[in-house]
Amino acid sequence: MSRIAVEAAAAPDEGGSLADLLQAVRACRVCEAHLPLGPRPVLQADARARLLVIGQAPGARVHASGIPWDDASGQRLREWMGLSAADFYDATRVAIIPVGLCYPGRGASGDQAPRPECAPLWLDRLRRRLPAVQTTLLVGRHAQAQVLDAGGGRRTLTATVRQWQDLAPRYFALPHPSPRNTPWLKAHPWLEDELLPALRKRVRELLGTP
Repeated sequence: MSRIAVEAAAAPDEGGSLADLLQAVRACRVCEAHLPLGPRPVLQADARARLLVIGQAPGARVHASGIPWDDASGQRLREWMGLSAADFYDATRVAIIPVGLCYPGRGASGDQAPRPECAPLWLDRLRRRLPAVQTTLLVGRHAQAQVLDAGGGRRTLTATVRQWQDLAPRYFALPHPSPRNTPWLKAHPWLEDELLPALRKRVRELLGTP
């Protein structure tokens, strides 16, 4: 990507519609040289959404389908929220924006971290176009660090999630729902006993789901 194009993408947010911003997001090529499968930003957003899910970055399966959370992690996340796939993928109700919009590739022990260029360019600009959002789910340590610690990553995931009552209802901090995290979930049964019932109640309040 040319220097001029990078500077244009990184320019201060001067307004404009959500539709225009989404068009710019989907055309972004800032990280192209670092993405093993090429750029494919995956997100959904509508100004009417009352619930926002901020995850980490798409995996390879989501990159292939172009559908956010289109994998086993997404199935577990929807179960945690008490939502059907139809409700979850209704952009007028749920916005979905990862910290890194494109698949970052594999590392030694799983997917790479989200590309560091992405969130400073797009995350806050997108959030400002979602005026109806009342609750934001921060799924995984990268999302929590980006939003709660301004990218500094000062808190551990366990400490952040354990303090969920201090954050709710504006935020619900969650571990990543990947099957790889099943041992963590077994070691922290309070997530299922305390946090998830409160999360489902809040989702019902916002979306009017059964």
